[in-house]
Order: sequence, then C-alpha cells, then structure tokens
Amino acid sequence: MAHPDLTGPGPEGLDWIPLDAAQAFVEGDERWAAVLLARARDAELPGSVAWARLERLQGLCLIHVQREVEGTFALERADALLDAAGIGRPDLGTLEARGLTGGRER
Repeated sequence: MAHPDLTGPGPEGLDWIPLDAAQAFVEGDERWAAVLLARARDAELPGSVAWARLERLQGLCLIHVQREVEGTFALERADALLDAAGIGRPDLGTLEARGLTGGRER
C-alpha cells in the first residue's frame, strides 16, 4: 500500500504527478514520460520533497527503458531525500494510477 502522503484523501492526492507524463506511461511511451517528469522535476526546488518524488519516478521510467545507470543514480538521489523527510517512495504503480484516474492537472 502506498504511503498516505502519496495517495491519501488529502486535497493533493496524485495531482503532484504531471498528468501528461502519467498518461504517456500508461500508453506505453516510457521515454516521453521520463522527459515530461524531468521537465516537471526541473521546475521544482532541487532537494525538495516535490523534486525528489518526480526524480524517483523519472528514474524508474529510465530503468524501465533499460537506462539502468541513469535511473539508479536518480533513485539514489531521490530515496535519500524521501527517507530523510519520512515520505514514502512512489513507484510505477503510482504513476500508472495517476494516468488511469486522470483528474485535475497540477
């Protein structure tokens, strides 16, 4: 089960994930999803929880398209920040859920 900070009933829900990136992933375009996640990540303050969550999802997408080294480094950066903040680690299921449920845009 995902951490409540990621999918809980709060006002944010999964809206922190860019809808276009999530839909690209669901449609099988993992490379484009990684690009869109990187763009969203770059708009966040480096080292913030928002940055780390997007960095982690981008890293998972990179690993998914066999760019393991880049993806693993992204996970290491993101996981350290998320763990220090006590925030759960989003996974590809979280990304997929956002793409399937849609909803309002961030």
